[in-house]
Amino acid sequence: MALFVPAEPGPPDEVVTWTRTVGGAESNVASHLAVLGLRSAWVSAVGDDAFGRAVVSTIASFGVDVSCVAVDPYRPTGLYVKESDASGSPVRYYRTGSAASGMSPVSLDALALDGVRVVHTSGITPALSDSCLDLMRTLFTGPRDVTLSFDLNWRPRLWADRDPSVLRELASAADVVFVGADEADLVWGIGEPAAIREFLPETHTLVVKLGAQGAVVFEGTAEPVYQPALEVDVVEPVGAGDAFAAGFLFGTLSDWSPRRRLRAGHLRAASSLLTHHDVGPSLPVSFVSAMLDASDDEWAAAHVTTDMT
Repeated sequence: MALFVPAEPGPPDEVVTWTRTVGGAESNVASHLAVLGLRSAWVSAVGDDAFGRAVVSTIASFGVDVSCVAVDPYRPTGLYVKESDASGSPVRYYRTGSAASGMSPVSLDALALDGVRVVHTSGITPALSDSCLDLMRTLFTGPRDVTLSFDLNWRPRLWADRDPSVLRELASAADVVFVGADEADLVWGIGEPAAIREFLPETHTLVVKLGAQGAVVFEGTAEPVYQPALEVDVVEPVGAGDAFAAGFLFGTLSDWSPRRRLRAGHLRAASSLLTHHDVGPSLPVSFVSAMLDASDDEWAAAHVTTDMT
């Protein structure tokens, strides 16, 4: 979607100048993975309008394949407004009747998955419309030779007149699931990592994010692995979850250990926390390499600041 953030200080009702950028959960993940050097593609729909062209060109600029993005001649490109703040940025959506909400199982017909190793989705898509929910159910229940990744990405305003119980159905059918403990508490009434694991026993790899504390991964029948987050001078938190998912998936595709995958997620999230944009400059390669294999004490002592990007 097109994303607008304040370009001047002050409460949003008094801000006159706004900066237009681009954001979106799945496109963020695809962009981060492309920046990390993997081949990635984004599949969605935009309107035949200026915002749609801006969205496609911006995502393509990160190296993402956008050849499967449909252009809807009748529905507009969705947009949202973000009130930037380091403590949490309220987001207001303007996406009812958007081009993306018009997607359906038909959208999968021309989608070639040959050579694709991971398909990443989120809980935002099934909230957009009945046809988008049908698309997700078709993807999740049909035969597949890919790893299916699902980020809960709870957006309460999108579910105001819809039944969110489907989110458990989708999470249970995925191979890799990302969920914030705070999200799980709001949606399912459970916030403890072990309780979330009991709630989603079918998921092979379950990553429970604990905000600034860190994250824990449950994988198969192995013991859970916890990795603290890095200390970061946070500029703005929106988009960090998508960055974390990208880092973790990068580690997954690299056959890394659970702890190293969690560290890769935290490092990528740290780069996002340093910017108002959903995808910002990367941390220095030397720092990332050192931190992936750092001792626990070295990891705990690290401090990520804005002058590192």
